[in-house]
Amino acid sequence: MDDKIKNIINDYKSLPNKELEFGLTQISEDFEETKKLVVRLTHHLDSLENSYNNILKEYKSRNKK
Repeated sequence: MDDKIKNIINDYKSLPNKELEFGLTQISEDFEETKKLVVRLTHHLDSLENSYNNILKEYKSRNKK
């Protein structure tokens, strides 16, 4: 987040509507991008967990004593 957005967040009460509109647009875009990344990372994490569990299960089945 750049300094202009930080300034808008910290000083929104005294800024003109044009600045608030800019801030809203930027924050909304950042939110949507972050949401997409979280979903992608969640899918990746789920895939890693499944792979780990499959490999662990096979490893344990080979090492039964």
